[in-house]
This record gives sequence, structure tokens and C-alpha cells, in this order.
Amino acid sequence: MSMLSEIDVQIMWNRLLSVVEEQGQTLVRTAFSTSAREAGDISAGVFDLQGRMVAQAVTGTPGHVNTMAASVGHFLEVFPVAEMKEGDVYITNDPWKGTGHLYDLVVVSPTFMDGRIVALFACTSHLVDMGGVGQTPEGRQIYHEGLFIPLLRLASAGVMNEDLLAMIRSNVREPVQVVGDIYALMACNEIGSRRLVAMMREFGLTGIEALSEEIISRSRRAMSDAIGKLPKGTWSASMRIDGYEAPIDLVAAVTIGEDTIHVDFTGSSGMSSYAINCPLCYTEAYTTFGVNCVVAPHVPNNAGTLDAVKVTAPPGRIVSATHPAAVYARSVIGHMLPDVVYGCLDQALPGHVPAEGTSNLWTLNLIAGHGLTGIGQAAGAAFMVNSFHSGGAGARPTQDGLSATPFPSGVRNVPVEATEAITPLVIWRKELRRDSGGAGQYRGGLGQVMEIGSRENAPFGIFARFERVRYPARGRKGGGPGAPGRLSLASGTVLKAKGLSVVPPGDRLVVEMPGGGGMGPPASRDRDAVQRDVRLGYLSPEAAERDYGNSGGG
Repeated sequence: MSMLSEIDVQIMWNRLLSVVEEQGQTLVRTAFSTSAREAGDISAGVFDLQGRMVAQAVTGTPGHVNTMAASVGHFLEVFPVAEMKEGDVYITNDPWKGTGHLYDLVVVSPTFMDGRIVALFACTSHLVDMGGVGQTPEGRQIYHEGLFIPLLRLASAGVMNEDLLAMIRSNVREPVQVVGDIYALMACNEIGSRRLVAMMREFGLTGIEALSEEIISRSRRAMSDAIGKLPKGTWSASMRIDGYEAPIDLVAAVTIGEDTIHVDFTGSSGMSSYAINCPLCYTEAYTTFGVNCVVAPHVPNNAGTLDAVKVTAPPGRIVSATHPAAVYARSVIGHMLPDVVYGCLDQALPGHVPAEGTSNLWTLNLIAGHGLTGIGQAAGAAFMVNSFHSGGAGARPTQDGLSATPFPSGVRNVPVEATEAITPLVIWRKELRRDSGGAGQYRGGLGQVMEIGSRENAPFGIFARFERVRYPARGRKGGGPGAPGRLSLASGTVLKAKGLSVVPPGDRLVVEMPGGGGMGPPASRDRDAVQRDVRLGYLSPEAAERDYGNSGGG
């Protein structure tokens, strides 16, 4: 390009990455909720005036990043660039135009330099509460699930929409945390704007359109080159998961074309009457991420990269839920989609994809309060907290699976101290779950076991939305399945995997998270690896004998 040299582009690209990473870290540092400040369940990015994502922060989840990338276009349809003013801020949690459910807020802010709008910044964060029935898949319609915020002005020319904030405060159980996170989202975009303007002044830029076009077009060409080297054709795969009222079948067909990959989910189960339905925007987010991890992990994620993967599904499927379906637990479906896509890609690119993993987060949404865990004071001190945790990931083509590691979401496990500090809860045990990884030449990642009680002589509850309880993660190439998950009381009662369960006073909650599937025949596992697993407590002697003949292969 004539305006910018090659070295200009490279330097400014790296500077842009530092801008959006500081943007994201500002949100992490200033957020009130543990989901943002401890787990990094956020996204942040910079967009050009066409609404195209140019760069994203490394900190963040695919479900937030890739839905955010699409949501800015919806904002521009309601708030055209020509009408934006300095100090304006926009907000929504519309599941079909945002991130797929009401518990994530998307905030968009224009950036001005010398009185001219030059860019847009967007960010998202998961909230601890949005009212309604709470963080449970038991809702039957979107109207049950909390406060629905359409695309609105959060601030106009620097003046906050106090009416909207008052409405939010009055509809959530944790108003300080929720409104605190809203201000953190605004601060995040503000820091991004300041750093971008400083960068533009340093490099003598009056706009970012030329730089944006170069970055996006380069990314699209890199995707085209990567796809062009792949075998051409269509491959299909399916996966059955627990579901709610009935098992769910996720069916995908992946078609690799000359420069585009098309993933079609025709054949997947229809919508559920409960809140495990997934809007298409969230399906697109995780499907695209799964494809890009295999096809071109080296290419930056932006509008050019995302353009190379097309995702379709007939309206009204579990992966393409329509209004007014309940969608709170859409991650139950969305997090499984890379595994389904990998079932297709394993046929086209053998030896390049992992075995199935837990995939679905085993997030502990813990709660106490009137009407949920008891009546009046008998319910104990009221609280609501998110504590992100995960089972094991699937074995990789040439390595064991990662234990207690969330893939594909990428959120961090929340330290137990963070939960204990803001609630009366005590985490008595948190350890890797022995024998949970699927057997194979390469073992599946281990799940974990957590045991939770209360310092009060009072009940507490869990809003569960867990998968891999009836249908565990499958192995690949002869590998065995991971162990299924289990939710129970220490006293022995097995609890349901989805919905609200109450832990009686004096009892404890026991969470046994699933393991990932194994890769390759167990008889081929190195005997030293088996013995090491036994020595470290990952594998019991009994399981070693059963799965590997005690010593494993050669």
C-alpha cells in the first residue's frame, strides 16, 4: 500500500495489540465480579468505522470475542457513525445481537480525535446476576431469565443514563457488583480510546481505515492460503450429549472449498423447552474458533479471519434458537461444537485434532437467599457467586490431554480463596480426580473433585448446568472415554446435573468433574507413562491393570 510501508504496518500492528490488551486488562483490574477479575471471562477489541473487528485482546473467550465481533454491526444499524458524539456509550445484552444470553453485557464506545470519530471500541463481560430465575437453565422463555436490555445509550455526550442504571439496580440481586462491572466496561473502552489516539498522533495518522484494511485483507488472504492447502470435500459427524428433558444430537457437515470453510448444522436436534438453547451468533463464535484452531492458528483473529468460515443451521434448531426461547445456558451447546467439528476434520485431516474433552464448563454458580434456599432468615446470608472450573481436555494427537483445563472457553479456574473471601463457603477439597482421564496411547486429561461446605449452619444452593454426566467424552483412534461427571452430597444423595439443588445445613456439595477422552489404543501407551501416572496418583493400580495390563505397551 502507498501510505504505509511494510515496517509501518508491522510496528503499528504490534502497537495495536498492546492497545487492545491494555484495554482488556483494564476491565480485568477494575471489574467487581470474580468471573471477570479472576477468570478473565471477558473480551475487548478495536473496530473500524465499518464495524469490522481489527484486533482483539488476548485475554477473553471465543464466545465473547467472536460474538462481540458481530454485535458492533447491530449497534451501527441503530446508532449510525455520523450521529455519534464524543462521550457516547452504547450497551445491550440482547442474546441475538450480543453474546447469546442476558448475563453478558456488550458495551461499545466511539473514539474521537480532534473532534472527528476515528474508531470504535467494544468489550463484554459476564455478570454475576441479571435477575429473573437466576443462573439456571430452568427458565422456559427469555422473559423468565432476567432484564433484557435492547441496544440503548448508556451515556450521551458524557452524561450517564441514570434511568437505565436505576432500572438495572432494581432488577438484580447483586447491584453493587453488576453496576460496578458496567463502569469497568466503560473504563475499559475509555483506556483503549486514549491509547489509540496516542498511537495515531505518534505515527501521524488521521484515521485507521487504511491500517484496518491492510490488516483485515492480509488476514483474509492468509486464511485463503491455509484453506487452499486442505483436501476438498464434505465430511459429517455427530455427537450425543445429555441435554435436559431428552438427549441432544449435534450434527455437523464441514465442507472445505477453495478459500472458505462451510459448517452446516442441519440435522441437529430441535430447541429445548429449557434454557439450553443456543442462538446462532454463539454457534458461529465457537464453530469458527474450533475451525481456526486447526486450520490457521497462526492467523490473527479479526474480521478477515472470521469471514473465511461460514456457519449455517435451519432456524429453530438447538444451535439456532429463535426468540423467545430461553437461552441462559447456551454454553452447554456452544462449548461442544468444536468437538463436533473435529469429528468432521479428523476425517479430512487425520492426526490433527484432539479427542473429545469435557468442553462444557463445570461452573459453580453458588447461591443463598430467600425463596431459593429457604424462607427468610432460615435461608442464611444471601449471596451469589460464579466460580469457574473445568474437567479434563481430550488427549492430543501426540500428547496426553490437559487436566482441569477449560477448552474451548479458555477461562481460568477461579482460586478457592476468591470464593471463600466473599461468601460464607469453604472449599474443603480441590484435587485432580484419579482415573478420570480416558485410557489411550495418550491419556485424556483428568477432571477434578471439589467438596464445598458452609461456615454457617444454613443451606446453600447450586445452579447447575453440567454436561458429560450421561454421555462422557469419547476417545479417538481407539482411545477410551473419559469418566462421566457426578454431582452429589457428601451424605450420598445424587443431585441433578441441571437446575437448582439445595445443600442442607451441615452437609457438603461434592462435584466430580468429567475427564477427557483418550487417543490411540491403550495397549500402545508407554509403560513408563503408565507407571508415572500410578506414582503421581493420576491412575489407580486397579485401573492400570484394567486399562493397560499394569505396565502398558512398549
